[in-house]
Amino acid sequence: MSEQTGAPLSFPTEFYDAYIFDMDGTIYLGDELLPGVARMINELRDRNIPVRFLSNNPTKDPQQYVQKLTKLGLPTDISDIANTVVTMTKWLSENHPQAVVYPIAEEPLVRSLSEAGIRISEDPAEIDFVIASYDRTFEYKKLQIAFDAIWYHKRAKLIATNPDRYCPFPGGRGEPDCAAIIAAIEACTQTKCEMVIGKPNPQMLVEAIAGLDVDPEHCIMVGDRLGTDIQMAVRTGMVSAMPLTGDSTWRQAVALDKKDQPTFLLDRADRLIPQTVWDERGWNENNW
Repeated sequence: MSEQTGAPLSFPTEFYDAYIFDMDGTIYLGDELLPGVARMINELRDRNIPVRFLSNNPTKDPQQYVQKLTKLGLPTDISDIANTVVTMTKWLSENHPQAVVYPIAEEPLVRSLSEAGIRISEDPAEIDFVIASYDRTFEYKKLQIAFDAIWYHKRAKLIATNPDRYCPFPGGRGEPDCAAIIAAIEACTQTKCEMVIGKPNPQMLVEAIAGLDVDPEHCIMVGDRLGTDIQMAVRTGMVSAMPLTGDSTWRQAVALDKKDQPTFLLDRADRLIPQTVWDERGWNENNW
């Protein structure tokens, strides 16, 4: 029973071929690992089960996530990280390599686009794509460029890195995320964002398991947000698990149609490890 909801939870009884984890609210919150995460990841790695980390946060590049996870006690290779910086850059490079873009974004995405040879411009008359992203330097000037490129010149299309309304912080606080930027541009241009490349777009899961010899139907996506992490798993037919340590709640999950609900609801992430292993290892909720 969950102390948070008073409702029964559900836990896996077997291991999967690969585990794909959201990070914020699932692996850590702020600068602290969540309970049981370290022993869970170590158990999976000891069994040579692939572990991948996924994030919709475009304010960090993969190397920054490697540094953060390593600092938190989870040494990680850069190949184990996929986020919207990588996915957006790869999508543009593969599908629109000659496009001129205007990223309303922070330095990691701007740098990634530049290094990939994608041309960036602030001239509304030549912009093909306005990229909305999590941008803590958003200002009226940026909105005006987007407005002119989309509404006045009727040239640019609006795309985005992620649909998140806010980024969660410890203590229940948060920071406005990409959805706020999208909404501002849509409101003044009377157009709609044509593509969101991050979760729940299945492309993120494709990137996460690329190069692994695994069956997607026997992998598991683990994340704390119904609208992104779990919906992405639903769209790809992948098993999913939602720890109640982040954004979405048990009540929100069970209120959805059965087909949109997580396969498993966990009070903590290390419940992904079957109970038989807990018993063998002598684990309990106090010795994580």
